[in-house]
Amino acid sequence: MSKLRSRTLPRLLALVSALAVFGALGPASTPGSAQSAAQTTSRNTPQRGVAVSRPATDSSFARLIQRLSESGGFFDSDNLISNESSYLHVLGGMSRLGVRGGAYVGVGPDQNFSYITRVRPSIALLIDIRRDNLLQHFMFKALFEMAANRAEFLCLLFGRPVPRDAARWQGRTVEQLIAYIDATPAQPRLAAQTAAAIRARTIDYRLPLSQTDLETIARIYDSFVSAGMDLRFTSANRPPRPWYPTYRQLLLETDLSGKRANYLVTENDFQFLKGMQERNLIVPVVGDLAGDRALAAIGAYIAGRGEKVSAFYTSNVEFYLFRDGSFDRFVKNVGRLPHDGRSVIIRSYFGGPFREPHPRAVAGYYSTQLLQTVESLLADHAAGGYPTYWDLITKHTLELK
Repeated sequence: MSKLRSRTLPRLLALVSALAVFGALGPASTPGSAQSAAQTTSRNTPQRGVAVSRPATDSSFARLIQRLSESGGFFDSDNLISNESSYLHVLGGMSRLGVRGGAYVGVGPDQNFSYITRVRPSIALLIDIRRDNLLQHFMFKALFEMAANRAEFLCLLFGRPVPRDAARWQGRTVEQLIAYIDATPAQPRLAAQTAAAIRARTIDYRLPLSQTDLETIARIYDSFVSAGMDLRFTSANRPPRPWYPTYRQLLLETDLSGKRANYLVTENDFQFLKGMQERNLIVPVVGDLAGDRALAAIGAYIAGRGEKVSAFYTSNVEFYLFRDGSFDRFVKNVGRLPHDGRSVIIRSYFGGPFREPHPRAVAGYYSTQLLQTVESLLADHAAGGYPTYWDLITKHTLELK
């Protein structure tokens, strides 16, 4: 096979798949060429299928990921979705403190998107020890780029046909979007074509991907299609926890004032994220928070942009850093992040039947969301204030209500 054919065949196959979807679902306007499809997508006109024709991503995106990343590691959970039903409880406290703009740093999958829509940063860097997390964010990036609105995004994510009046769904509630996905069976042929389009786009991001990487992206996508809105967080070698929320429940969660605030609740939030994804401003990074390279490199990169970290979401990673003795190295890395008095750490504590309940626990929630300023973390640590994990999660946590 010639070099030209080896480079273009994946894109041609994906384009054929996309055109098949257009024909199967009856597009609102049939593209006359690959170029017209790309132009239509760039105008955010709702597409009745999988539009994959696009300019190749600038190689600087892949180079930045490679420059910031370090070797990946193992974690014994799939982390396809969050298991923190309390994840939105910090939003009121963040708003009162004025956490806005700057750079956002976070771990894990798409719960980050809900924080990003509240903070409205200029750049977001998502670091996780698992390479699978980077690959999952490539999947999300591809879907954001392909979808014109929230309805299309969810249909593509779960392998459902896009409503024929998708353009009119921009004002629908999240409950209506969920109801459509729940009532509409997945279509294996459509899901396969979407998977092919995701594969073509992720290759276009120009980060070297192995066959195993591509198979992992396909497996992650298949998990969403197969489980639908009932998808839950799962762990290896541990039985399923009935209190882990489904994807449906995460979409319907509220902040402490009772307001729904997931990134798919409003079209405005979705479009903000879509714009960031299209401009390569949501950057997945592989790295250990207590490692020698990644978090320090992220700090240097943010400083080089003239920004400060507004919010750093760590989930419950610090629990594991205490357990393996690397918490001090983590705090040293946090100190390398440019920050100010309003820079905060968002963390999660899991109580439930196995651990002592947190003083800030909200009735009915297995997880507790906590907020602390970066400055107080660094000052307390320097003064020897964190001999245990319990000390960390109970000292100088900010009021959330």
